[in-house]
Amino acid sequence: MAINLDDPKKFGALRDQAHQVAMNMLRPISRKYDQAEHEYPKELDMLAAMIDGLSESGASEGAGAAGVRREESGDDKSVKNGSNLASVMSIAEMCWGDVGLLLSMPRQGLGNSAIASVANDEQLKRFEGTWAAMAITEPGVGSDSANISTTAVKDGDEYVINGEKIYVTSGERADSVVVWATLDKSLGRAAIKSFVVQKGTPGMKVERLEHKLGIRASDTAVITFTDCRVPAENLLGSPEVDVKQGFAGAMATFDNTRPLVASMAVGCARASLDLTRDLLEQAGVVVDYDRPAINQSAAAAKFLQMEADLEGARLLMLQAAWMADNRQPNSLEASMAKAKAGRVGSDITLSCVELAGSLGYSENELLEKWSRDSKILDIFEGTQQIQQLIVARRILGLSSAELK
Repeated sequence: MAINLDDPKKFGALRDQAHQVAMNMLRPISRKYDQAEHEYPKELDMLAAMIDGLSESGASEGAGAAGVRREESGDDKSVKNGSNLASVMSIAEMCWGDVGLLLSMPRQGLGNSAIASVANDEQLKRFEGTWAAMAITEPGVGSDSANISTTAVKDGDEYVINGEKIYVTSGERADSVVVWATLDKSLGRAAIKSFVVQKGTPGMKVERLEHKLGIRASDTAVITFTDCRVPAENLLGSPEVDVKQGFAGAMATFDNTRPLVASMAVGCARASLDLTRDLLEQAGVVVDYDRPAINQSAAAAKFLQMEADLEGARLLMLQAAWMADNRQPNSLEASMAKAKAGRVGSDITLSCVELAGSLGYSENELLEKWSRDSKILDIFEGTQQIQQLIVARRILGLSSAELK
């Protein structure tokens, strides 16, 4: 199979639609909800209803959260451009508008991608229409998800969950939370499973909302679980602990969500470049694509370098999503896309602030906001350093125990 680097024509309308939404619905309220942290953006309800309608009609494949489902590998050998590719394209456009508002979209949480990736057919139907946050990170655990200590103990037809989760995006607003917990700490990574815990379940409590550098429109919660009982059928996928498979089942979620985070970084960085190009032109600095960077001003040369970095991130993002659509293992490519986009996203947005000078640093423009928003995209879903570690392990063929 070969990948064509042009955007698929069938997603052109979806991409353009997403761009219009970003420009006309998200940009106008961007500053408002950055300043009104934790206030729910009511304007998103109408937008979410539109996306639901598009998804139900089949008119817009990939309008909602998609998943990576390896077991559905096709035998026809044809190349597919499916929901994963459509999702990264549309999300990049939406984040050209506002990352925090995109992360606040009802029924489009990272937990929805987890359900789409790991759930069985019965669960997919049962949880259809839910808005799911994802709870992985814990105090003191850091970036290594395999060390999580939240426990899930089987008791009859239920699991009893105990533990604390931090930095849960949409943790207060979502209808349910996909909680990662271990069935048996002594069995290591293989015993980690994800559970759908619905809002209002006794024992689950939102302790507080975090105040943050960026994505302030999105709520980020600390949630505790104290003897929280969930039905056994809410364990996503297989309840069996397969030591041979190890952490692979749980990590399938990240194979999907990391390209999505990369697309958020790509969209935010492109917004910064678009505005900075206009501001430079107003100042008399024109970027000339027919002349070598070395023969242009320092500002123009820097701009050309940033555009090249962004294009590299965009292509890695498209590759990872395309591989998911074609049922090819994409763990390496997903981490490469996330690492590249997370890093250059932060570099580009901050460099654009620098190029624009005092105008970039002030609230007269959104450049300073985008530099704050983009930093989280280099951190969550696995930090820059963790992604580089995963990439190194994959390329060298080493395990996590062999390369730490």
